[in-house]
Amino acid sequence: MGKKTRGGLSVAQEIDGLEQKLSLCRQSMEEVDRKLRREELSPEGRKSLERERNLLLTKAETYEKELTVLRKENRQNAALAVAVVLLILVAYTCWTM
Repeated sequence: MGKKTRGGLSVAQEIDGLEQKLSLCRQSMEEVDRKLRREELSPEGRKSLERERNLLLTKAETYEKELTVLRKENRQNAALAVAVVLLILVAYTCWTM
């Protein structure tokens, strides 16, 4: 039973990649938040950092939604693999009896 792939990546590899992207995105958000709290900024600088933070937040939400879909697909693939193994086991048992 082969894994479903997109662009040569398995679902598990896609999940790993998205989790890394999400982690980097969250780190960047924390860094921007830290700058917003600690540094004295001009109004333009503050506005620029807030825009960057909003973009990062949107990106993180998108990654989380994609992860939810991929995890569901991964569960379905696992269930299908288990069903195929059980089917083979039943067929083997019937054949040898």
